[in-house]
Amino acid sequence: MTSDPIARFPAGAAITAADLEDDPHPHLARLRAREPVSWLPALDGWLVTSRDLALRVMRDAAAFTVDDPRFSTAQVVGPSMLSLDGPAHTRHRDAFARPFRPARTRERFTAFVEAEAGRLVGGLAPAGRAELRRDLAGPLAVAVVTEALGLDGVDAATVRSWYGAFVEAVSAITAGGTAPARADEAYRLLGAAVEEAITASRPGSLLAEAARDEAPPAGPRPLDTAEVVANAAILMFGGIDTTEGMIANAVLHLLGHPDQLRLVLDDRGLLPAAMEESLRLEPSASVVDRYAARDTELGGTPVRAGDLVRVSIAGANRDPDVFPAPDRFDVRRDNAAEHLSFAHGPHFCFGAHLARLEARTALTELLDRLPGLRLDPSRPARPHGLVFRKPTRLDVLWDA
Repeated sequence: MTSDPIARFPAGAAITAADLEDDPHPHLARLRAREPVSWLPALDGWLVTSRDLALRVMRDAAAFTVDDPRFSTAQVVGPSMLSLDGPAHTRHRDAFARPFRPARTRERFTAFVEAEAGRLVGGLAPAGRAELRRDLAGPLAVAVVTEALGLDGVDAATVRSWYGAFVEAVSAITAGGTAPARADEAYRLLGAAVEEAITASRPGSLLAEAARDEAPPAGPRPLDTAEVVANAAILMFGGIDTTEGMIANAVLHLLGHPDQLRLVLDDRGLLPAAMEESLRLEPSASVVDRYAARDTELGGTPVRAGDLVRVSIAGANRDPDVFPAPDRFDVRRDNAAEHLSFAHGPHFCFGAHLARLEARTALTELLDRLPGLRLDPSRPARPHGLVFRKPTRLDVLWDA
């Protein structure tokens, strides 16, 4: 690190964590224009905001790794596909990724997602108002994760409580504290449920399938139960918070831009494009963390081994060199799907197809069954959060 980082990176030095949590986009635009690789004292690390450099970091696991003892999630659940690189990462990931290939995702989950989204929206319809994070986006995401994991007999509220304990623990460690005791108890209970699911080996259980996944004769050994438990916890992170945020942000963007909403209502074929544009404009997971595995150079800036290198997905997704008028929500943008909201490289989110299925189904149900759907003007909403960005509440009205 340079001996005078404030002098070398004045734009980065001026940004606080509160700036990035509240409305990061003007700050990210300034960094991207002046310091696309900048040292932020608020993060005690580098922040990468241009799309080309973001791609380089996420593609090059040999130079920029997740495998570091500071990685907070690993401190809570142990080694997993999220905190490993190289052959170890492949071994953990492959056993879970295979069931999420596009054709299998459609076959395995379409009917369940449609039924669950229909049930949730149908239950809301008579009321004429709802808070959609609590009443739709969150419950749908939790139900799908519970179904995918095959946790028979474990209700959605229990899964949500376990997940909440894990998030609380990761947040505490990230802030320099220690994980609360309830996280250990939640992890113990999850472990018992996973062991039961593996033993029962119900048809369609992702956990049972991962536990019996057979590697080639000369390949790595199968995952043991503890490793399956760790990755089950990671799937909760990937399948609940980010999907809930993806649905909430998409609703907020569409209802907040009546002209764009009208285009989608007139042509439902634009709905997938609208979802991609929402993902681009406000990714529900706005940053990913890596650690420099060796001394290197990034965008002409020397980076030392061990440095935190945080990639701003939110910044990369609004790079004007790739996305003209990047702050505009445009459901007809022809390259919106070039966003990086599911990351890139070896840690690309293999649940992307399922997340898209959930969001598309939820939006279809809302637009089909709630006439006159609109934001509640008495309770304005906007995205918030340093890492996971979504509205705290999303209150809507319709003509019941």
